[in-house]
Amino acid sequence: MVRRIDVTGADGVQLAAWEFADPPKGSHEKDAGAGAELLRDDGPAGENAAEPPGVLLLHGLMGRAAHWAGTARWLSGRYRAVALDQRGHGRSEKPEHGPYDRAAFVADVEAAIEQLGLAPLALVGHSMGALTAWELAAKRPDLVQALVICDMKASALGERSQREWAEWFSSWPVPFATLADVRRWFGEDDPALDRPRPTRGDFFAEVMTEGDGGWEPVFSCPQMLRVREAWVHDAHWDELSHVRCPTLVVRGIDGDLGRAEAQEMVRVLPRGIYAEVPDAGHLLHFDQPDGWRRVVEPFLQAVIPAA
Repeated sequence: MVRRIDVTGADGVQLAAWEFADPPKGSHEKDAGAGAELLRDDGPAGENAAEPPGVLLLHGLMGRAAHWAGTARWLSGRYRAVALDQRGHGRSEKPEHGPYDRAAFVADVEAAIEQLGLAPLALVGHSMGALTAWELAAKRPDLVQALVICDMKASALGERSQREWAEWFSSWPVPFATLADVRRWFGEDDPALDRPRPTRGDFFAEVMTEGDGGWEPVFSCPQMLRVREAWVHDAHWDELSHVRCPTLVVRGIDGDLGRAEAQEMVRVLPRGIYAEVPDAGHLLHFDQPDGWRRVVEPFLQAVIPAA
């Protein structure tokens, strides 16, 4: 089962949150439509019965909540697992003029947590979503009791990186005639690849939509560059040092986050733990879902016992 819950982020931006499992036992929806409120049989959610601990999953740049479906389903055995389409992504609003700065993304997640009634919770973030997660954990330690950082650097990436991304976006042969073409280009033909990665093709197939001319991304590439502009020029070590909750830093062996930087992040974190997933790239929860689960599940079970 999957269901959508609409929430309101900063500046009134409408965001789509998704649950990829049945609601907690004993609950029902007041309204089956978007924005439905969860009620317990014995009163409002959480009033007279123990709720399972919350986990909020945050995708990376160009991603969407659906990329977390597999993770959310195994998490739902112990937790209330919700994935959020962040502004500019998925089914959430994509305001033409933004804002797309870091404060807006953090405020959106803060608002979503409070409206969904998930706190105190665990935040699991991939790439950009991991940065948002640790910035919120530093800002609002009362909301976050555990954190998982998936393949995101704390160091500055610089202007050259931003130019390379702009050139990469320009190289996309859009529109794609078929989804098979999407999978083939991003999984095999993209010059940015050092070797074929079919899971990367699957990842991008999920962020395409069909129009009159073919398949194109559900997001705006210029907006994605604006989103990225807000973090690539700065390092984020200071925010990391203010995260007080237990934090798992996970990297794929062939991902973007190098071992030395990941281990330094663990050293800077007051309660950091290091893990790596063999044979995985940047999209490690896609590349190696079993390996990803093997490192994340015991961490969460240790720091957030199920109700």
